[in-house]
Amino acid sequence: MYRVCFVCTGNICRSPMAEAVFRSHVRDAGLDHLVLTHSAGTGSWHLGDPADHRTSAVLEAAGYDLTHEARRFEPAWFEDDDLIVALDEGHARELRALARRREESAKVRLLRSYDPEAVAAQGSGRGDLSVPDPYYGGVSGFEECLELVEAAMPGLLSEVAAAVETREAG
Repeated sequence: MYRVCFVCTGNICRSPMAEAVFRSHVRDAGLDHLVLTHSAGTGSWHLGDPADHRTSAVLEAAGYDLTHEARRFEPAWFEDDDLIVALDEGHARELRALARRREESAKVRLLRSYDPEAVAAQGSGRGDLSVPDPYYGGVSGFEECLELVEAAMPGLLSEVAAAVETREAG
């Protein structure tokens, strides 16, 4: 199995949303028997909690399924996970600091680095690659989060599908 872990702060908003959306794309591509998707947070504030009710509502309205219990990222996961997708720059820094080897640190990528429009905007100084934390706002922040997550999925799925194909061929 090719393992992808999405990571945000508390594992109740952004990372479970990305997990649910990616799992749907993986299933639609017929790769669900080859790709395992999960999520975690950098902190332990919400351990064992379900996803934020606004995350669940926005996902349900968009047709995505999510069953979730918040977890904290464990450094040992670097060995098992093939790709660790951070939802913002701070998460990426924290994850790279946890890595013991360069190979582990190289597994950390920003979700929006898979969105060509976000990369172009960042390159021209019009934005960054972080998905803003919607936690302290209203539902519209969660809807924006979903839009940003969905925009990155084609690029992420393409990279993961190519990696799975290479692994299967080897």
